[in-house]
Amino acid sequence: MTASPSGGSESPAVRTACASPGACGFPDAGTTGPRTPLKPHKTGYLAVRTNGLVIRGWDITGSLDIYANDVTVIDSRITSDNWWGVNLRPGYHGLRILHSTITAVPGKGPDNGGVDYAVSNMGTSSIEVGWCDVSVFGDALAMGQGNLHDNYVHDIAPFINKGGEWQHTNAVISSGGNTGQLIIRHNTLLNPTSLNQGASGSIGLFADSGVVRNVTVDHNWIAGGAYALYGGDTGATGIKVTDNVFSTQYHPASGGYGTVAHWNAGGAGNVWSNNRMSDGRLIQPDPSS
Repeated sequence: MTASPSGGSESPAVRTACASPGACGFPDAGTTGPRTPLKPHKTGYLAVRTNGLVIRGWDITGSLDIYANDVTVIDSRITSDNWWGVNLRPGYHGLRILHSTITAVPGKGPDNGGVDYAVSNMGTSSIEVGWCDVSVFGDALAMGQGNLHDNYVHDIAPFINKGGEWQHTNAVISSGGNTGQLIIRHNTLLNPTSLNQGASGSIGLFADSGVVRNVTVDHNWIAGGAYALYGGDTGATGIKVTDNVFSTQYHPASGGYGTVAHWNAGGAGNVWSNNRMSDGRLIQPDPSS
């Protein structure tokens, strides 16, 4: 819900005819990223092994590989030419990345010049990513469990990977098999990649590693991809997609081929409610997609 000028509240679906996400109250460059001055730190690849470490106000040229618990990255900028900007290793927990910018240098990454993940969660614990400005990476926010809120993901850069194919791109990607919950709430998720350059989804819930379960997709501005949302496929359960705006800024159906694919309408706990196009039209998943 968003606050109305009168002090009440209104559904996000009421505020759909906007020139930009920010005009509808969704995150943009003005509401995300660092809030304080930054100090340069040319770390290169940095393995973090100190529990409870707080990285604040750093302008990092490099990447963070987290082998510790309860690490916080806040009011910082990360410019990476590694596989990731920030990566949480299995067996560790409590990572928070807040009010930060995470970007990369096109043509400098290890995947044939490409850069893959802004934030990668390799473990089974939840991580929090909030109020972050994320750009360039192919699969920007990659995890099975986490709390992703108030982020601005944009300007994904397509590239041909080491396999010689266009890398599939997603603003948020989850490969299934998750043991926890993934919450995707009040983000602007833009995937402008063209269909002939590897566009996948703005939100890609895929069953590559197992059944997709327990995902909340609520009150986001979503645009781009082959389909804007991949919904988990056969067997997916506990998938709640509510009050989202699917923008036509790249394609008439939000995604190049359509709005949503692989939605399991009969899955236990699956909910599709009050999702609209940016012109206000209600959306219902196509059972055949």
